[in-house]
Amino acid sequence: MTCEITLFVNPTAGRGRGARAARPAASALRAAGFSVRTVLGENAPDALARARAAVRDGTGALVAVGGDGMAHLALQAVAGTRTPFGLIAVGTGNDLARTLGLPVRDPAAAARLIAEALKDSRLNDIDLGQVGDHWFGTVLASGLDSRVNDRGNRMRWPLGRFKYDLALLAELAAFRPVPYRITLDDGEVREVEATLVAVGNGSSYGGGMRICPGADLTDGLFDVTVVGDCTRTTLLRVFPRVYRGTHVEHPKVSVVRAAKVEIAAPDVTGYADGEPLGPLPLTARCVRAAVSVIGP
Repeated sequence: MTCEITLFVNPTAGRGRGARAARPAASALRAAGFSVRTVLGENAPDALARARAAVRDGTGALVAVGGDGMAHLALQAVAGTRTPFGLIAVGTGNDLARTLGLPVRDPAAAARLIAEALKDSRLNDIDLGQVGDHWFGTVLASGLDSRVNDRGNRMRWPLGRFKYDLALLAELAAFRPVPYRITLDDGEVREVEATLVAVGNGSSYGGGMRICPGADLTDGLFDVTVVGDCTRTTLLRVFPRVYRGTHVEHPKVSVVRAAKVEIAAPDVTGYADGEPLGPLPLTARCVRAAVSVIGP
């Protein structure tokens, strides 16, 4: 089988792992008989324009090489098309890859899996979240977690996930629950004081924090996790449980499911796949089978 594959590369992902990972990934794909072209950009808008052009020109697959941010950017190019989406995860968090059961930080293995899956036509349709014309694969975060993102993005040191752990401690010192208005499927309205509201298409964010542990990428529904008006002491006690997903058993945490969710709260920014969307209110829709994923 011969087919052109487009590698969509972020050279800065994982402190340079994106650029280094592209080489063994391309070699593995070429060894499997595929033609490979690489797409880079001067910045995110330029990179996205080039990826969309590759999709319009009929590339056999768009394969993102990088972290969750690069996967998120690639989804903007392939969502709603029949161009297969592949992911070679070499970033810091890699939550989408983990949710999909793909190799993490092993670009040659990920590329071999993609090659084998394409030859066998092993493609899986998954749902995506949509806010306006913007798509996301994992979680739309708001509240304490988005404020941690705000602070972490402003920090120049330390690097990696530890930066966000420090940002969390700093935000906890000053954070107070905020009033949310949550509208589910144009019907039920919930008005609550909440620490955070996470709308999960996928189960995790932040490098393995399973904030929406029951989320299913193929059921056409979001899992909406609401963490209520917790004290700092309660949050510090419950927070470590998010890595196992057992925080949802705490009485201050509730989970509902809906295909459409509107969240509104004052002075809160929404983040999807770790990328800023803008201030609330935001309305998210779960779009079934919005993208075709390669393997496993």
